[in-house]
Amino acid sequence: MLTYDLEARGSLPLYEYLYRRIRDDILSGKLAAGERLPSKRALAEHLRVSVVTVEGAYRQLEAEGWAEARPRRGFFAARVDRRLPAAEGPVLSPEEPPRPWRLDLKSGRRDPACFPSALWARLTRQVLSEGEHLASVPPQGLPALREAIARDLRDFRGMAVSPEQVVVGAGAEYLYLLLAQLLGREAVFALEDPGYPKIRQVYGKWGAACRPIPLDGQGMALEPLYASGAAAVHLSPAHHYPTGIVTPIARRQALLRWAEEADGVIIEDDYDSEFRFAGRPIPTLQSIDSRGRVVYMNTFSQTISPSMRVGFMVLPPRLLERWRRELGFYASAVPALEQQVLARFLGGGGYEQHLSRTRKKYRLLREAVLERFRRCPFAASVTDRGAGLHFLLRLNTEESDEALRQRAEGLGVRLAFLSEYAAVPNPTYDHTLVVNYAGLDAGHLAEAEELLAEVFR
Repeated sequence: MLTYDLEARGSLPLYEYLYRRIRDDILSGKLAAGERLPSKRALAEHLRVSVVTVEGAYRQLEAEGWAEARPRRGFFAARVDRRLPAAEGPVLSPEEPPRPWRLDLKSGRRDPACFPSALWARLTRQVLSEGEHLASVPPQGLPALREAIARDLRDFRGMAVSPEQVVVGAGAEYLYLLLAQLLGREAVFALEDPGYPKIRQVYGKWGAACRPIPLDGQGMALEPLYASGAAAVHLSPAHHYPTGIVTPIARRQALLRWAEEADGVIIEDDYDSEFRFAGRPIPTLQSIDSRGRVVYMNTFSQTISPSMRVGFMVLPPRLLERWRRELGFYASAVPALEQQVLARFLGGGGYEQHLSRTRKKYRLLREAVLERFRRCPFAASVTDRGAGLHFLLRLNTEESDEALRQRAEGLGVRLAFLSEYAAVPNPTYDHTLVVNYAGLDAGHLAEAEELLAEVFR
């Protein structure tokens, strides 16, 4: 007779616990295929449970195919594949929580106080109360958001863009993947070197060939570009990350000539053009492109919040038609609620006011950080382009970047070195920090300097 310790069932209902135990016996072979199970009444009396409990367990076994009910004969164990011994595999370690750094100069974090919480909450309540978040979203994004983006590009970037050209996506990396699919797996991508590592990681994981192109004082060097055989170029001409180089008009025109001669595409990643603190904004490459060779791309991660995974690209007409034909089946990856709120934020003037306040805050913070760091004994020189939320700090040291990084981590300091961003190692990049300053507190710069002095002793 089947015997089970019903006290071990925990919070499970009796019938479910009984069903599981009999199922395990069938799976392990303890109950052979075709073996008759005890009658419902006999098993109920043996286990001192109700017949209804046994009936429920048997019916569940029958429903899942573990047992067969034969008229006037009872229930019998079914024939199933026996459980094999578990293969030995790697022990999976638990995911480590983010480390609480004493000083973080690497991440692109922002001051939470900069986020327009009150206005964002009010716009969210409006959208929810009106039920707009339940509306379906076209593949390219909500028309209201695309119109607001096109208007913002026209007013502040001088770009004559139709809302029909705008494609909204879930952040820059998602858009990189869409472009890779649009251009095809056989396309060769020319990438700035040094450059933002995730760009080559995303294109590389897609299977595209990536060619690192060195930079000169004006941006991507032309001779290696022509020799690369690339069909697409991904660059940031307004403010390169991490070097901060601004590509002048003559080099921009030369890049457009390359695109025409090579029948290529230029992907203009305008990731932080909103934060220019000296002079007028740099015109986009797209705005001087008369032959439809430039795909313009930007996100709201820098200007609103890194956690806001909303970006957009502007496709030239010939690529737009191809995108609709080949990739238009993709559903929009950005929720309707977020798109509706963002459209109202842009269209109602909230975004412009937010940018004005944020620029002022970061301009003052940048000045304070630069003043402090320039005086540090470990600073050999500072490269400041008057734009963006980072700058380069050349170190007065002979130690390797790796040795400095390990010492810094031991002190709870997170650093980014220019050498980390290079696909092709170059000793000229050594001993240079990429200082992402947006997350620093102006009131605690003295403590930050003391920590760095201990790292670079």
